[in-house]
Amino acid sequence: MPVVMTVKELERFLVAEFPQVFQFGSGLAIEAVWERGCRVRQAFQELSVRPGGTISGPTMMALADFAMYVAVLAAIGPVPLAVTVNLNINFLRKPAPRDLVAEARLLKLGKRLATGEVTICSDGETEPVALVTSTYSIPSKGGGDGIIEP
Repeated sequence: MPVVMTVKELERFLVAEFPQVFQFGSGLAIEAVWERGCRVRQAFQELSVRPGGTISGPTMMALADFAMYVAVLAAIGPVPLAVTVNLNINFLRKPAPRDLVAEARLLKLGKRLATGEVTICSDGETEPVALVTSTYSIPSKGGGDGIIEP
């Protein structure tokens, strides 16, 4: 399955549809997209440091969710109503006080659900600081809110 949206197309889409998240000063950057995957970066920001000198868990969760959204959009195109239905994170080690880099890989991409994993590392290190699994709901072509009904 080829990439449907390039980095530039994703950036334009996110600036237009989600300026509250993807904006100048957020520190988020899309570095690369490939078939069923992507690499994104969260620039180090002092406001993300929690007591004890580590980068906060919510910062890492937000980065993982952003990475999955980018991977899903790169694979299916501009679908603003694709939404997270599950995100599970395992914090593995204390991240260094520098940029975080997340790589997402879609494990399964169906018509209604996309499941993937995200590995987060401190910039320049190979050992992950967090490992995430996540599932996204993809709305039907006819619209809807993207939420799977029980």
